[in-house]
Amino acid sequence: MKKQEIINNYTKQLSIENYSEQTIKGYLSALKLFLEFIEKLNVNRITEKEIQDYLFYCKTKKNYSFSTMRQVISSIRYLYKNVLRQQIPESLNLTLRKPNSLPVVLSKTEIIKILQATNNLKHKTILLLIYSAGLRLGELINLKLGDLNSESMKIHVQQGKGKKDRYVMLSENVLEVVRKYYQTYKPKEYIIEGQKGWKYSPKSVQSIFKAVLKKAKIKKKASVHTLRHSFATHLLDDGTDIRYIQELLGHKRLETTQIYTHVSSYSINKIKSPADTLIFD
Repeated sequence: MKKQEIINNYTKQLSIENYSEQTIKGYLSALKLFLEFIEKLNVNRITEKEIQDYLFYCKTKKNYSFSTMRQVISSIRYLYKNVLRQQIPESLNLTLRKPNSLPVVLSKTEIIKILQATNNLKHKTILLLIYSAGLRLGELINLKLGDLNSESMKIHVQQGKGKKDRYVMLSENVLEVVRKYYQTYKPKEYIIEGQKGWKYSPKSVQSIFKAVLKKAKIKKKASVHTLRHSFATHLLDDGTDIRYIQELLGHKRLETTQIYTHVSSYSINKIKSPADTLIFD
């Protein structure tokens, strides 16, 4: 089977199985890189060693993160199982050790600095929507005008990760900014649109955040997704029940949400140090 035929069949199968647009895009990107790597080897039949060499290349040369490596493995497994209809190679039947790292979180003071450093109304609207509702970048990009309800003060997040719908709160402060933005830019379908009226580019949002982070003189290794981490952590700091936070974030498992208990100051500050009970000069 030729390369383009594999890609076409792969795309069709993902669509038939109702995978989300974002997952299809990620899987296809990983597949194309794998096929290019194999193509350079000029081999007729892919062996276990070549797959292992590719995974080693991704980890050591491309420096892929845990989540990216997991997507690479899943995409190749999907190729064998659902497209080529072959047995999954043993080299893909492995369990990655998840790094025990905590998410980077911005303080409320740092969030204010970022917003103060953002002069462009569209850019400010983007960052406010992500932080105030804990949105993923893809969810922000796909928000349509009808998804914001000023009567119920809710945002309808449609087909988020795992193709799940959910509702999140709409901040009154954010609604005011969104209204000013709408009057200025007059978007037609999506809340945030590019110059030609289509969806805004994820790379553009990332560039905006990177630039404003530098302007605000914040040295933390933060990304757009850090705003979502900060949303969850700040809710926990304010005493919000973690099960509500799970629903707002759209997490399938509570364990995923519980990582924020490790970076929240709420539970830590409630515990008294044993040194507080000592009396000494």
